[in-house]
Amino acid sequence: MSVDPAPTAPSLSVPAPRHAGDPPAVASPATGFPAAVLHPPGGRAAWFAWSVGVSVYVLAVVHRTSLGVAGLDASARFGIGASALSTFSILQVLVYAGMQIPVGLLVDRIGPRRVLLLGVALMSAGQLAFAFSTAFAPALASRAVLGCGDAMTFISVLRIAARWFPAARNPFVAQLTGLVGTGGNLVSTVVLAQALHTAGWSTTFGVIALTGVPIFVAVLALLREAPPGAPAPAPKEGARLPVGRLIRASWAEPGTRLGLWVHFTTAFPASAFGLLWGLPYLVEGQGMSRAGAGGLLSLLVLSSMAFGLLFGRLISRSAALRLPVAFTVLGATALCWSVTLAWPHGRPPLWLLVVLILVMGSNGPASLIGLDYARAHNPAERMGTASGIANMGGFIGSMITLLGIGVLLDALADPGSGGYDAHAYQLAFCFQLLPLLLGTTMILRLRRKLAAA
Repeated sequence: MSVDPAPTAPSLSVPAPRHAGDPPAVASPATGFPAAVLHPPGGRAAWFAWSVGVSVYVLAVVHRTSLGVAGLDASARFGIGASALSTFSILQVLVYAGMQIPVGLLVDRIGPRRVLLLGVALMSAGQLAFAFSTAFAPALASRAVLGCGDAMTFISVLRIAARWFPAARNPFVAQLTGLVGTGGNLVSTVVLAQALHTAGWSTTFGVIALTGVPIFVAVLALLREAPPGAPAPAPKEGARLPVGRLIRASWAEPGTRLGLWVHFTTAFPASAFGLLWGLPYLVEGQGMSRAGAGGLLSLLVLSSMAFGLLFGRLISRSAALRLPVAFTVLGATALCWSVTLAWPHGRPPLWLLVVLILVMGSNGPASLIGLDYARAHNPAERMGTASGIANMGGFIGSMITLLGIGVLLDALADPGSGGYDAHAYQLAFCFQLLPLLLGTTMILRLRRKLAAA
């Protein structure tokens, strides 16, 4: 997995926009790339620094998706229905999305290493409190703290990669980061689901919380933000802008907004499914066993890893493939969900569920295209802020979808049934077609605006 392809076209991760007074870019005679795209050269030290940083992201994904396999257990533990259950994930995602701009600013100002350390501490504290919560309100507050720590991980890892690897390799490294991060989802769907029924609630979540201790120590002792002797990012005028002007400058760039809507539209279907509603849909709505549902959720993770590797290789070779890949993913996802939800009596065959989940595996990798737009169209001194804005998209979409499905399920439930049937899930899941339509419309609009800029 550590083999990254030699780029054959210089069009994907272009250098940050140039400023007056910058020295002219010098092309390498061996490759034709500008020198800024080829340096730093990467190598073993770069992969080591990235691996330390990405271990925090893997842990964050474990924390983030832990409730996805514990939804039914949480409902029983806290005595809550679908709307209240969805509040856990909604609040966590809301905090994550709301923290993206502050985190981007922090990464730009104090560096990704310190932000990662703070993130690990917050995630561990939040998960430990969640492990011993017995009431709804304290558990909800714990997930908010966890979401705050989770928000600090991905952008920080991308910034570390940007300092250690050539810019032309950044899209591949970003996809690889997402691919490895999905391993945390696999831990949740395979290990955590089993541990909940053998070790119990408090022990399972407590062990996950304490896993942060060795990772914190590793980041503190081993992680370097940049190669030895590398110059610090130039303190251009943008870095000295007040926070409000820095945010406005990032938002004014059409590439940032296009990145946000690409991330919004491609990420949320699989995110809402994996974060909360996948297991209840498969168990209650489709009558599957927990083991069978867990197997399909594991398939979602494996599919995401495969698509991450594929998209990383494709997009690293041509920037022109970014939107075609995104539109292909959106079209395939919308088609599969439409056929699944239109199936008579809300009970599609197993083969169709497998196809749907395989296709949804492409959602997460495709969402990283949005972050690449933000990176490619902003100067280095506001890259963290722009990435934070773009990274809000998918989590806003997930929050809207989680809430919409939860409210519709409660509205469609038979009084006194204590659960939701296939028809209720069939109608409630139709809600996600609305944000798909909205996001696709905004991508088309901003694509034209970016082309005209």
